[in-house]
Amino acid sequence: MIDIYDGIIIISKKIKDYDLYIRILSSEDKLISGIVYGGNSSKKKLIYQVGYFIEFSILQKNKNIPPTFNAEIIRPFIVSIVKDQFKSYCLLGIISLINISIIEGQKLSSLYESVKNIVEIISLKKNWISFFCVWLFTFLQIIGYQIEYKNKKNYKFFNLNTQRFENSTMNHYSIIFPHKMLELRGKVNFNDLNAIFKIFESIYSKNHLDNMNYKMPINFINFKNKILKTLKEMK
Repeated sequence: MIDIYDGIIIISKKIKDYDLYIRILSSEDKLISGIVYGGNSSKKKLIYQVGYFIEFSILQKNKNIPPTFNAEIIRPFIVSIVKDQFKSYCLLGIISLINISIIEGQKLSSLYESVKNIVEIISLKKNWISFFCVWLFTFLQIIGYQIEYKNKKNYKFFNLNTQRFENSTMNHYSIIFPHKMLELRGKVNFNDLNAIFKIFESIYSKNHLDNMNYKMPINFINFKNKILKTLKEMK
């Protein structure tokens, strides 16, 4: 009996005229890599696109060769995301974070479900940006850098240097923490979203990227710059 899994494609590269190398974040919260023979053919290439959710099976006849995949597209479908430039940039940003946050064989419980949920929200909702911001802090919790902001509603500021909440601002490291936005209240604005990005990048870089000698992924930066530029022009 062949086991069937769900997953999201986070890397898809052509390795021969018709063959692909793909990497999947599976519903078991692990990264799996392998080959799709004929995956770049006219019949199959629409299935194996970055960001697509698939139902797949794996076949590995020999431990010395990569496994092979066979898959079909499943929900959530991302057609509405692909048609929207902001949503597309956001999806690529999410995928880029996954790519540098988990290594093959490692398991991060609830990561796949969190990604599936936020992609579905981005796909279906108009006011999706606040949900994405909440997901960023959920993502930090999943990879081990939880910020207990829900219990800090009485604290107005967050210190980017010490990564602690404060009730007074004593230096240029402290910024107003956007509690309302993370409670899904009020409209998205430049100042709150900019604060979210600063806080997230501060925590993620200091605790994760610095240890691995990585930088913030370019697709995440591209989304941040694009959405902030638009909101700034609307002020």
